[in-house]
Amino acid sequence: MTYELGIVGAGNLAEAIVSGVVRAGLLQADQIIAANHNTARLSEFASRTGATPTSDNAQAISQAKIVLLSLKPGKFDAVLGELAAVANPNALYISVAAGITTGFIERKLGFPSPRIIRTMPNTPMAVGEGAVGLARGRHATDADVAIATRLFASCADVIEVTEDKIDAVTAVSGSGPAYFFFLVEQMVKAGVELGLTEDQARTLAAKTALGAGKMLTQTPTIAPAELRRRVTSPNGTTHAAITTLQHAGVDTAIVAAVKAAAARAKELAI
Repeated sequence: MTYELGIVGAGNLAEAIVSGVVRAGLLQADQIIAANHNTARLSEFASRTGATPTSDNAQAISQAKIVLLSLKPGKFDAVLGELAAVANPNALYISVAAGITTGFIERKLGFPSPRIIRTMPNTPMAVGEGAVGLARGRHATDADVAIATRLFASCADVIEVTEDKIDAVTAVSGSGPAYFFFLVEQMVKAGVELGLTEDQARTLAAKTALGAGKMLTQTPTIAPAELRRRVTSPNGTTHAAITTLQHAGVDTAIVAAVKAAAARAKELAI
């Protein structure tokens, strides 16, 4: 049997992608096969997505037209080494792993002219609000890019970059959700210290994050700095907060943090 999509490494990110694809009607659940050696995780994946489960990676990589490589970066070498002999040379291979270059995947697959798209998605794909950067390998065609874009666009905004920019994508959006969760975590903590219940503080902080995000996406011609200025009255409450953040060096720390994530992505590259 041939599946439209095969997944090697049915983890959380793959689940987010499949959930979005099925929810959008791009593929039916029975057109997807997902492999994972962790049987408990595989059972959860199958029950939540409806995909056909298998504990055999070879089945997923040999029987699908599109193969999603969703392994942890440290497992790519061993797993692809084991699967190269049975990999479908006519399939489109899409990687979602940080640090794994298209050149490395080409060498591990071993057959001539493998078509590879390297991507960096993020977990908000699970709620249809993801961001994905993708880069084509040297044998990938415009049609392959269109296929990958359509796959991710069911639950994310997609941009195409050259492969040397994928580390920047990883730092800004791949790791990015954690930055916002960290900020909301601190806002909730402050709200509780100021007398709100934790539920009240979380509701206010989370809704504020959602609303601010929508303002950013729905007014793309207005710079983030201008949106910030529009909230910041001279000598008002917001001015007091922003000034405190600047005096504490939070602005430079955020830039440094994103650059640190990019540097780590480069260190992981193989």
